[in-house]
Amino acid sequence: MIKNLSFDKPLYVLAPLAGFTDLPFRSVVKKFGADLTVSEMLSSNALAHGSQKTLHMIEKSPLEDPYSVQIAGADVDIVKSAVEVLNEQEGIDIIDLNCGCPVPKVVGHGSGSSLLLDLPLMGEIIKTIKETSNKQLTSVKIRLGFEEKNHVDIAKMVEASGADFLAVHGRTRAGKFKAAVDYDAIAEIKKAVNIPVIANGDIDSYEKAKWVLEHTGADGVMIGRGAVGAPWIFHQLKTGEEDVSQAIKHQIVMEHFDKMIEFYGAYGAILFRKHTHTYSKGYRGASALRNQINTVDDTEEFRALLDDFFKNNEMAL
Repeated sequence: MIKNLSFDKPLYVLAPLAGFTDLPFRSVVKKFGADLTVSEMLSSNALAHGSQKTLHMIEKSPLEDPYSVQIAGADVDIVKSAVEVLNEQEGIDIIDLNCGCPVPKVVGHGSGSSLLLDLPLMGEIIKTIKETSNKQLTSVKIRLGFEEKNHVDIAKMVEASGADFLAVHGRTRAGKFKAAVDYDAIAEIKKAVNIPVIANGDIDSYEKAKWVLEHTGADGVMIGRGAVGAPWIFHQLKTGEEDVSQAIKHQIVMEHFDKMIEFYGAYGAILFRKHTHTYSKGYRGASALRNQINTVDDTEEFRALLDDFFKNNEMAL
């Protein structure tokens, strides 16, 4: 098992989330309590063809140990080539195959949750990753099925193909992100396989994470949207402190901003506008702050506005 990864106690994992879980966000979440961070989903096609933009997305923070890179793909040979590219990259501990993304663009290429329609192909791709990879672990992210649930069959195929653990989003592809999450089905998967199972889907609070762990018997929780605007959920889980002080929230927000500038340069301030919108939600004067930062490009000015806002503001909730 990886040095800093153990399933002896619940594992707290940041889910890959396009446009959000970039290096700056992952590094902050890792520093404040996540056990494992996962890159944004990468196209195996782009990796195989040496896309510099995609290689830039693989970059990790020194804090990210262990670190998982998630790939999507439906062609065995292209996935093999993508893994060979990742083999040359240092600092990656896990290669994760996405078999859950419901986005039409991904599904249309036969990737993501499309693989749930062809379990033999999915199994062959998992085996190919496992046999080709020089990384320590191979994992898979699944949904409960495509149109209908066949979650136990899917999970058994994942296990039989050599995956070391799996993450389960408790909806079918048809359920997108709207249907109720079926935590009972995640519990059924946990009982059906011998590899660790990470529960995912609508885990948006400390209390919900604790409940999901208990209800499903899962070995950990994977949190995505629930961490956007509230990455301190990992701090709560790690420390067991239900209430997070304003000082820690302020520290996390500022650290996230600084990492964005470090990674993206001045453009990081523009990218941080969307994060400011979520971080300031529920605070007094939030709309005024949003209006201000939407016209500010200067990083120092942006930082000062942000710092003052969170320093002077107490939760209005």
